[in-house]
Amino acid sequence: MSDNRYRVVAGVLVRVLVLNLAVALAKIGYGYLSGAISILSDGFHSLTDSLSNVAALVGVRVSRKPPDKEHPYGHRKFETLAAAAIGAGLLLVMVEIGRTALARLRSDQPVEVTTTAFAVMSGTLIVNILVARYERNKAEALGSEVLLADSMHTRSDIFTSLTVIVALVGVLLGYPLLDLVAAAIVMVFIARAGWGIITATSDILADRMVIQADDLRTVVLSVPDVLGCHHIRTRGSADHVFLDLHIWLNPEMRLDHAHAKSHMVKDLLMKRYPQIADAVIHIEPPPQAGS
Repeated sequence: MSDNRYRVVAGVLVRVLVLNLAVALAKIGYGYLSGAISILSDGFHSLTDSLSNVAALVGVRVSRKPPDKEHPYGHRKFETLAAAAIGAGLLLVMVEIGRTALARLRSDQPVEVTTTAFAVMSGTLIVNILVARYERNKAEALGSEVLLADSMHTRSDIFTSLTVIVALVGVLLGYPLLDLVAAAIVMVFIARAGWGIITATSDILADRMVIQADDLRTVVLSVPDVLGCHHIRTRGSADHVFLDLHIWLNPEMRLDHAHAKSHMVKDLLMKRYPQIADAVIHIEPPPQAGS
């Protein structure tokens, strides 16, 4: 990660961290005071946003280190690991919310719903909407999977907060069990967001193909004298791709000309796909007929 990109990503995460902490503390504080398990659960959900921001800050700091002898491909996967930690944190908080909801069900503690509850939930909802939109826009502009994962986490807060507000209206109308129902719905949203983040980051860690082979082949075959290509492989994240492939050249071509032709292929690919960090082009003659 370049120094400039690191500073921008870190700056976004710090600003989001401050806002997430304010939202979480407001919900948790009022949740304990009122006994509303739905608000308290939503507060813990928001608190994990802050923990995710901290994990992401650590991840992007490590991922900016340049390649070294032990890590010739660099340290970018640490950013992906930080994104995976966000997903794992979501699944853990889901378990905690379930435990808290069961304890509340056994205690029969009454829920106090006032205009303050709606003010807290409405205010934090507006903050969540603004934060999620801001962070997603920055993620797309910077091509950062950790910002994208964190924005998905924050976006899940929007839906859970709306669910809690609906539940509070139900409690006022004489249906106190809706408070626990809302807590259960919060758990579903958390599980869905966590699973989505984990599956997305696991694709990167498992070196899933990033750019379609047919698209790359089309670019390669547009270079004069290239007879074909195969063994096309890509891996990495959306904004940091490693590519290697084999091209077929006339076996009578001089070695220096073949070498120059491979650089033409590489330069064209990296121009067409700026996200390619490095490309290795292997030279070989076309396969014999029938082989």
